[in-house]
Amino acid sequence: MHQRILVAINHSAGSEQVFEEALELAKDTGAKLMLLHVLSSDAVGGFAPFSMGMLYSPLIASELAEAHRKQWEAQEERSLKLLRAYAEKAAAANVTTEFTQNLGDSGGVICQLAKIWDADLIVMGRRGLTGLGEWLSDSVSNYVIHHAPCSVFIVQGKTLQDTTASNAQEVVVQQ
Repeated sequence: MHQRILVAINHSAGSEQVFEEALELAKDTGAKLMLLHVLSSDAVGGFAPFSMGMLYSPLIASELAEAHRKQWEAQEERSLKLLRAYAEKAAAANVTTEFTQNLGDSGGVICQLAKIWDADLIVMGRRGLTGLGEWLSDSVSNYVIHHAPCSVFIVQGKTLQDTTASNAQEVVVQQ
């Protein structure tokens, strides 16, 4: 069945569920896991010293660049820590696991690594957006589904409706 499973990891609330699903699949099939986190300027916020037509003095631009560099490094380390934790959990379950953190556009990087690593399955999450909302949000899962070189297993995230229903149930239980 599946021998090489690429798992797209991020810092979303559903990332743990994505990892758990991939880990169970790997245990059931004897597959190897490749955990991937993609660093993009969207996650950290781009640095544009000429944004909104404003020119900054060299001193201010330098300070802004330094603050951005520190923020980027913190995000990079936080993500590596997350990948290491998942890799340790997989190793404890006797699943061979590698991890990598790459820079770029999330959808493109996921598809490219799947091809290079010869993955036969990609496991990833989605936020639960549909229709226009999915299209406007530039959905990574939608891109991967349409461009992946292998099968894609989507772990559905909680939608706004699920969250609202869950909150309503909590209110009823608490009363």
